[in-house]
Amino acid sequence: MSFDSLGLSEPLVRAVHELGYTTPTPIQTQAIPAVLNGGDLLAGAQTGTGKTAGFTLPILQRLHSMPPLAAASGKRAVRALILTPTRELAAQVEESVRAYGKYLKLKSTVMFGGVGINPQIGALKSGVDIVVATPGRLLDHMQQKTIDLSHLEILVLDEADRMLDMGFIHDIKRVLAKLPPKRQNLLFSATFSDEIKALADNLLDSPALIEVARRNTTAETVAQKIHPVDRDKKRELLTHLIKQHNWFQVLVFTRTKHGANRLAEQLTKDGISALAIHGNKSQSARTRALAEFKDGTLQVLVATDIAARGIDIDQLPHVVNFDLPNVPEDYVHRIGRTGRAGATGEAVSLVCVDELQLLKDIEKLIKRPVPQEVIAGFEPDPTAKPEPILRRGQGGGGRSPRQGQGQGAPNGGNGGAARGARGSSQGANQGTAQGTAQRSGQRPTNGQQQPKPQAAKPQGAKPAGNGGQPRRDGQRHDDRPRAIAHEGGVAHAPRKPQGSNPGALLGGGAKPRTDAPRGAHPARSGQRGR
Repeated sequence: MSFDSLGLSEPLVRAVHELGYTTPTPIQTQAIPAVLNGGDLLAGAQTGTGKTAGFTLPILQRLHSMPPLAAASGKRAVRALILTPTRELAAQVEESVRAYGKYLKLKSTVMFGGVGINPQIGALKSGVDIVVATPGRLLDHMQQKTIDLSHLEILVLDEADRMLDMGFIHDIKRVLAKLPPKRQNLLFSATFSDEIKALADNLLDSPALIEVARRNTTAETVAQKIHPVDRDKKRELLTHLIKQHNWFQVLVFTRTKHGANRLAEQLTKDGISALAIHGNKSQSARTRALAEFKDGTLQVLVATDIAARGIDIDQLPHVVNFDLPNVPEDYVHRIGRTGRAGATGEAVSLVCVDELQLLKDIEKLIKRPVPQEVIAGFEPDPTAKPEPILRRGQGGGGRSPRQGQGQGAPNGGNGGAARGARGSSQGANQGTAQGTAQRSGQRPTNGQQQPKPQAAKPQGAKPAGNGGQPRRDGQRHDDRPRAIAHEGGVAHAPRKPQGSNPGALLGGGAKPRTDAPRGAHPARSGQRGR
């Protein structure tokens, strides 16, 4: 199947071909016609499947086929809004819009926090058709009345699972309350949790349902392996593996920002070039680290989960879980950085006795055991006792800030168009993270200051503490949506109840490629979106 057979216009097909792609991916073969039909869509796809092009291409086609609308100011009105959880992903998606729409007379802009708002206001005043934004910065514009969404025709929630996980539910509520009720809604998610199903039930109207990969599974092209090891031997084992196998372009995940910094420093002392990337790093530091990692001058990039979706590198060979994530779904997202678009990759996890329960949760989610191999000289102590992870003094919170916090630094997302589309915005959005003020009642994350001890409570009162193993999401993320169309088909869900309020619940490479575009490569990493 070719792109022109999907109903795309000649200018779009030409732009895609110039980026080196000729054959659409499964998510694109199903999503593009569904979006062109004008109905709502719920799509489940893992990272690296090409979902960014799956919605940007048909949106460009639809807007191109209709005359531009004029807002009250007389300038062209915003007709499509794409919301992403992070700054990185917002920049990446908007690069894709510009790359694929280079032969169309459509205008787009990207808006996120950590940079000046005035250039964004200027772009809006000049008139744009498509806005790609993070929820926090979009609300800033809405509150300042610098954006008019009264003519909006298409809304996209990209990486909706990550938006919910990062606590954007209330921001999304507020945005939806201000949008015109008659519009096309597209929801894309890597996982299908109960929260995502509830979101879809309230937001989407008789949506087409598409899933191109099994729910909450890892790519078959990723070779997974567990190396049991004592907690204080992890760094030595990692150095041993990198040097013994001469690994390059190794993406290493830690649980905390402090742990990422410390590990990068230790690897550098071991003679391995390494840098850390996370929300506390400046924009320039993140950009430099990611650029050096992509061009091969940096051997190891150490990242927290908040940077996981901001790293899109063709044929990334190695992902290492130095610490297992507290949330099993994050394991899927982490190792989804490798083995993309059919390429093979390797995901290695260094697991100590403290993390055995986390490993069980991961294996339950992906529905298979991960092979284990003990490395000679690094055999774990069979008498070692597990320690609660939060009590080991690792500062820096690797999980993303929750709702109400100022927006820290993005992680980026899946997808990535051909490399020719990559560099245009690099360095254009310099800035540092906003503060992270915490709402009352929110549990502290790793590395945050713990609350002062309270006076003794009456017997039977609920404990307020947060010790021991970190709290996991209360719901399993294994449930299937009501109807699913596997590759080659599109199913339709029942219409939502009449009178329901959509906001109620919410309140490529150098060589030509034959696979399809996956959105533009990121220009920066690590900044959560505002």
